Amino acid sequence: MIPLDEIRAAATAIAGEAVTTPVLRSDELDALAGATVFAKDESRQRTGSFKFRGAFNRVSAIPLGERHLGVVAVSSGNHGAAVACAAEILGIEATVHVPADVASAKRALIEGFGARIVTFDRATPDREAAARRQVETTGATFVHPFEDRLVMAGQGTTAIEFHEQVGPLDVLLVPMSGGGLMAGCGSAMHQLSPECELIGVEPAAADDTRRSFAAGHPVKIAQPDTIADGLAITAPGERTFEINYRLVADVVTVTDEQLVEAMRVGAGLLDRRFEPSGVAGLAAVLDDPARWRGRRVGVILTGGNIDATRFASLTSTT
Repeated sequence: MIPLDEIRAAATAIAGEAVTTPVLRSDELDALAGATVFAKDESRQRTGSFKFRGAFNRVSAIPLGERHLGVVAVSSGNHGAAVACAAEILGIEATVHVPADVASAKRALIEGFGARIVTFDRATPDREAAARRQVETTGATFVHPFEDRLVMAGQGTTAIEFHEQVGPLDVLLVPMSGGGLMAGCGSAMHQLSPECELIGVEPAAADDTRRSFAAGHPVKIAQPDTIADGLAITAPGERTFEINYRLVADVVTVTDEQLVEAMRVGAGLLDRRFEPSGVAGLAAVLDDPARWRGRRVGVILTGGNIDATRFASLTSTT
């Protein structure tokens, strides 16, 4: 796992730029879940998602003599925005490779931080190929969204902060894509509160980590079709899997319909507009209240980069 001192070092590195995000509570949500639910709102993090933590920790570690070469990232949106923001803060040129159909709100966010955008077909077998070629040609630093120890450590600061805000939890639910958030948070929680059960959550259509856990090694699936674009990945990372396979008790899945219902609950009871990927943990809590009954349940609400039109189109019941 990532040692706690590395995660604490990341917390120090990002302290001047990252936001201490709030923990949201609702008696009505507790009643629905049958548990005491603590929801950490990373949609209020800089750039609208937890991704800024890991991106800034990684980008700020680039030696001064190499920063003029720039940074490159591949992203479905939130990681790209985080890298672009970190690069802008530090005066580094950034290029972000995104799917051609990237959500408009996320593309606008990336461009707003001054990054150059390069698009690719979401279904392409190797989404990183063009970015890797750019890195080889220019010498720029490639900032991977999860297969990077500094990124994982940065994401783990979420759990340290969460633990300081609410104390020990019985269970922590974390959305899983490449696995970087869980690798960092799982490492932190295992050292801070060893009794805390770690549960990963994926869309049912993007259950690469669930299948990988069952197989005992990373498994690649076809490009998923899900509204949770931030979780629509084909395989967990090799490094993140090695950590998560040892620490995570279970990986559960939720449907797109359950994600939409969790978005409605987030808006109605927590007064926040979350993107589908951001509410996977909440959807899992709402799906199986018997499992959490009487427990102190932590949920990381990972992001809110969705425009009002898209949110309304997904959540409208008319």
